[in-house]
Formats: sequence, structure tokens, C-alpha cells
Amino acid sequence: MGGDGGVLTLFLAGDVMLGRGIDQILPHPGDPALPEAYVTDARTYVELAETANGTIPRGAPFSWPWGEALGLLDEAAPDARILNLETSVTQSDDIAPGKSVHYRMHPANLPCLAAARPDACALANNHVLDYGRGGLAETLDSLAAAGLRTAGAGRDLAEARRPAALPLSGERRLLVFSLGMASSGIPRTWAAGADRSGIDFVDEASDAAAAEVADRVRRAKRSGDLVVVSIHWGSNWGHSVPGDQVRFAHALVDGGADVVHGHSSHHPRPFEVYRGHPVLYGCGDLIDDYEGIGGHDRYRDDLRLLYFLSLEPDTGRLDHARLVPLQAHRMRLRHASREDSAWLHEVLARTSRTFGTHITRDPEGTFTVRAG
Repeated sequence: MGGDGGVLTLFLAGDVMLGRGIDQILPHPGDPALPEAYVTDARTYVELAETANGTIPRGAPFSWPWGEALGLLDEAAPDARILNLETSVTQSDDIAPGKSVHYRMHPANLPCLAAARPDACALANNHVLDYGRGGLAETLDSLAAAGLRTAGAGRDLAEARRPAALPLSGERRLLVFSLGMASSGIPRTWAAGADRSGIDFVDEASDAAAAEVADRVRRAKRSGDLVVVSIHWGSNWGHSVPGDQVRFAHALVDGGADVVHGHSSHHPRPFEVYRGHPVLYGCGDLIDDYEGIGGHDRYRDDLRLLYFLSLEPDTGRLDHARLVPLQAHRMRLRHASREDSAWLHEVLARTSRTFGTHITRDPEGTFTVRAG
């Protein structure tokens, strides 16, 4: 892995939800039965998307959901690719009780995830145990067999808390921690224990919890290492950021984290540069099966962002960030129109201004954040 040039560029993505409707259009669809109150067949989500935007192929290529994002990733050539994988990878039928939505993808469809060549998948989220601890074990085994690194979930607490370690130039590493909070809908029973599988669970964004995570970062971080802390937190909708999340993120940076990678909201939330380090409070969904589902149209959750963060390799501080707007259409990512790009820029720039962040938009539609 790189990192020996003028900057170290990371690609960060929000929620990648390859289960349910997405799984049904891929070459190896799993059982479409769903334990949902209103939708009992995952193929219904495909039909909703087709009603909204047109026909979607069945048995689509594994690259289909990524669409034009793959070319943009190759063009940017980031040194590391990190995303939140918000689905179980299993054929288990052990349905988690008390949840209204369940996500799983067939293990044979993992080439879809591999198409984006992620270097680390954050797993501490509210869907990775949707099909029980047996489903989690199959998820971990499937990802490991595919050569995909993970963080945030494990067969015990030690494994769940172990960061993914990505090699950089020399003896340096990029460490990726993943943790999930109750505020995102994660059941407390999903917490990993000394002899219990689960996720790296944080009950609340308290000062004490931040100090504990920061202490783990300091103990793991060697001279020259950089650290990303990936956090699944907060509600699905809305642009405001609770004060406890802001304090938590700041405490992590103060404690040695170089990037705070937040997700859970279905649309992008503000971007902050705190003490020179990027804090993404919510990256929004990247891939999901929500086309044709109404109710929150004002948030335009069909618009997505690719986050490319270029860091100073010696300090981990932000040199600049490029944000590329895309749109989900027929369960595939395509470039956002000029009008949609302008709309998303206005919202993100306005909500980020509260944090002192200035976001510009170039004629091609790409957004830029400068460190100063």
C-alpha cells in the first residue's frame, strides 16, 4: 500500500448495504423472504426501484451496484479504501428479534463487495447481526476467505476491538478502528464480551467512553502510524449533530485519531476540520435498495458522496478533500446532474459552515475542502 508521495489519500464511504433488494439482482440471490411488517419479499424493493426509475437486470454483473463509482475510484487511486459494510453475509435464518429491518447477502455474492477492492470493512453497525451470532460467524468467515480485512466485530471482545492494520510505506501502518453506538439502533445485546461474539459496542457518546477509546488508540498507535476511527452513530435523518457526538469526535482527535469516519444517517451530514483533522459526522448511504421508498424526499437520499481525503503523511492532518456526488438510479451509481450536485453542495456547505468548514464546488461538480 502507498503513502510515500506528497499526500496519503484515503477513500471513505458511508453505508454499503448489499443485502435485501441488492442481493436479489446479483448472480446468486439468497432467500428473498423478509421478517418485515410491510414487505415480506426482498424482490419487492427491486420492483419499487423499477417503478421509480426503470428496468433493473436480474443476474446483473457484480459490478452493477457500484456503477460509475468504480472508474472514479480507479482514477483517484487512493492509498486505502474504507467503507461501512452494513449487512450480514450469510444464509442463516436465525432472525434477530425485535428489529424491523433485516439485511443479509448471499456469501456467493461477495464478489460484488470485492469489486470495489476495499482495504477495510467496518462492521460495528446495526445490521451485521441481523441473522444471529451464527450469521455473524459466517459473515466473518466469508469475508476472511475472500481476503477482506474487517474491524469492529469478532468472536470475542478482543477480536471485535482489534483494529484492521493496513501497511503503509516503510514500517508505518494505517489502523482502522470500528465501533457502534446505541443511538444508531444497535441492540445492547450485540455487544461482544470476553467469551461472547458481537461488535465493539459503545452505549453512549460520553466523555468516559471517548477516553476509553482514545486510550486504546494511543496504546495501538506506533510512531508513524495513522488512525481512522469509524463510528456508526446517530439517527437516520436530519442534518444537526448532537453536542455529545461533537465532543466525542474532538476527544478522539485529541487522543490520537487522525480521521473520524461517521456513518448511519441515510444522507450526508456536516464535514468538520478539527485541529487540522477531518471529522465526517455522517457520510450517508453509498449503496442501498431505497429507490422508490418515499417519506423523506426533502433529504434527497438518492444523492451519494465519494469521500477522498488527502492527508499529510507525517502528521495525518488534512491537506484537502475531494467529494464526488453520485446518484442511485436503477440500483446503480451514476454521476449526479449539475442541478443535483448544486443542491447537495448548498446543503452540505450550509450545514458544515457551523463548524467553520468552507466547501467549494468546481464546474464539474466536485466539492473541495481545504485544511485552512
